[in-house]
Amino acid sequence: MLRTDRRRRPHGARFAGRTRPRGASRIIGLVVGWLLVLVGLAALVLPGPGLLALVAGLAVLAQQYEWARRWLQPVKRKAFAAAARGVKSTRNIVLSFAGALVLVLLGVLWGVHPATPGWWPLDARWWLPGGWSVGSGLIVSGLLAAAFIVYSIRRFRPSPEPVNP
Repeated sequence: MLRTDRRRRPHGARFAGRTRPRGASRIIGLVVGWLLVLVGLAALVLPGPGLLALVAGLAVLAQQYEWARRWLQPVKRKAFAAAARGVKSTRNIVLSFAGALVLVLLGVLWGVHPATPGWWPLDARWWLPGGWSVGSGLIVSGLLAAAFIVYSIRRFRPSPEPVNP
């Protein structure tokens, strides 16, 4: 017996407001999305932009999976709220830029790998391990942080009203 009331989605059916990727683009999206999620999870405990990579991975996976879209929405809301709070005062902006600068400077220090100082209590091999691989991650994190601060200022900080004489 044939069921005629069952609806089938036509080829290229709409998914989340866009056409769902098919074939190679679907596979590439899944690989990139899961890779970003894994890198983001690792970078949460290692130096690097962990939360940013995690959100980017969820954004890519949200094109394929409903669960990723559900997880992404509250994260986006909280991130935008935190960004708006972060640029509310000039003090917060200055401290944020100072933190980004410290990350870049630490990255350069890590990459240059100066000699172990006399006050360092551990073995010399534990002084700034990783070299430029870790240092470049810190530099990229600092530059991304500065870029997001500028974005937050432009998006969430009210522009001063022009004074008409």
